[in-house]
Amino acid sequence: MSASTWPPEIPPGIELPPGVELPRGLEPAPGGKTVAAAVLVALFNRDDEPHVVLTRRRADLRRHAGEISFPGGRRDAEDQDLAETALREAEEEIGLPRTAVVLLGELPQTSTFVTGYVIHPFVASIPDGLQWSPSEREVDAVLEFGIASLARSRTRTTMHRRGITFETDAYILGEDLIWGATARIIEHLLERLAQGLPGAPAS
Repeated sequence: MSASTWPPEIPPGIELPPGVELPRGLEPAPGGKTVAAAVLVALFNRDDEPHVVLTRRRADLRRHAGEISFPGGRRDAEDQDLAETALREAEEEIGLPRTAVVLLGELPQTSTFVTGYVIHPFVASIPDGLQWSPSEREVDAVLEFGIASLARSRTRTTMHRRGITFETDAYILGEDLIWGATARIIEHLLERLAQGLPGAPAS
């Protein structure tokens, strides 16, 4: 399951217009329960510049077509812990072998609005030059963004989702738009790299 198959978010303070109902899969978790999930924030160094790996979902999917996210998803019962969830999902989605991954630490948890997902982002170091094998079922492309380019691309943009118009923080690189939980994880990543993250490529 891809991290980006989580139901779409509605920012806090936004109310649904009259007559607009939450689509199936966007209902709040029953009883206010939260659902644990994990993503892998994989970093590598290319030409002395740190890069990060994300994915773009296929354009023909029923949910979140073309959206950009980190590889990841909800925890399976077989996963020993959430770090294993992140590693398993990255292996399934983009063909990243676990043996090539060195876990460096965890970023602050990021919650999704309405649906109650609590995302645990695990930062890792990987070698440059890996050959990706994206899941044909879910992934359109594996994206490699320079950290400096990401930082410069932060902006505010107007979004239209499910009959709702709102303004949100986002990262826009060319035609690629990153927003929602993924954008918040990137913000935490940039803050952590600025403070110095042992084992991570220098930014």
